[in-house]
Amino acid sequence: MGDVAMTVPVIRAFVEQNKNVKITIVSRPFFKPFFDGIDNVNFFAVDVKERHKGFVGLLKLYSDLKQLNIDAIADLHNVLRSKVIRALFALSGKKVAFTDKGRKEKKQLTRSENKIFKPLKSMFERHVNTFSKLGFSIDLSSTNFPKKAILSNEIVTISEEKQNSSWIGIAPFAQYESKVYPKDLMQQVIDELALNNNNKIFLFGGGNKEIEILNQFASNKNNVIVVAGKLNLQQELQLISNLDVMLSMDSGNAHIAAMLGIKVITLWGATHPYAGFSPFNQPLENCLVSDRNQFPLLPTSVYGNKKIAGYEDVMRSISVEKVVFSIQSQLAEE
Repeated sequence: MGDVAMTVPVIRAFVEQNKNVKITIVSRPFFKPFFDGIDNVNFFAVDVKERHKGFVGLLKLYSDLKQLNIDAIADLHNVLRSKVIRALFALSGKKVAFTDKGRKEKKQLTRSENKIFKPLKSMFERHVNTFSKLGFSIDLSSTNFPKKAILSNEIVTISEEKQNSSWIGIAPFAQYESKVYPKDLMQQVIDELALNNNNKIFLFGGGNKEIEILNQFASNKNNVIVVAGKLNLQQELQLISNLDVMLSMDSGNAHIAAMLGIKVITLWGATHPYAGFSPFNQPLENCLVSDRNQFPLLPTSVYGNKKIAGYEDVMRSISVEKVVFSIQSQLAEE
């Protein structure tokens, strides 16, 4: 989900600066709401469960896409499926380009020995380079963000009207445990923020296990609301667009909030913003990283899926006070 969300600011800037070009996004139907409302962008939903399943399904997908009279292919995912599709278009004489994910540099950044600790090119810059190969220029510094969504009655039933309160989103989960802030510390963050009655805190997640934890976080607090399981993706996007700040792990929710122009504070454990996955248009100081003096091998993983003995508790080096202060600082700038 984060990978798709990171393409949105690039696509939005592209169509604003290349108004005579029409883009078709090819992805899973779940992600269509990410691109709703962007001019000159159509969405083609891939049916990976039936029609477009397997290699024969990829041939059908190529056949379906050919009907759209596509002039060029920008492969922003660069995985096996997309490689097959772009190869078929290349064989038919179409221009193709793909995003170089910089796997070699990322390996150098995360290896234990001879680590090269320096900022790598962001995924947004990498996507811009992909379009550049096709002959299009994009200036990400002049990107516009969508207006705050008008909340539907279904959302207002959960959130109530905003009025003069500060709306804080918290997404405390990630795909891998090494990227998740310890539950007891997150509880302290929420408790501290909830002491201010002017704050309204929305907790995001998914699945029964996560909802159970979120309900524990919100227990006995009138200004802490569990959103998970109550809204669909489109409604969540509308709510997020009205937040004043989002606290997230190195995960998809950070990129969703950033693509909507929301201030984002991110917490980093085994991973690090230097790998190029810092949320769009966010200052580096909004990325709160684990202590490399205490844990010098950090970052130990690009995506958080690799574990190193003795590094299970790296996120405990990010203090509750620092997290709360960072959020309060962002609210003070409003």
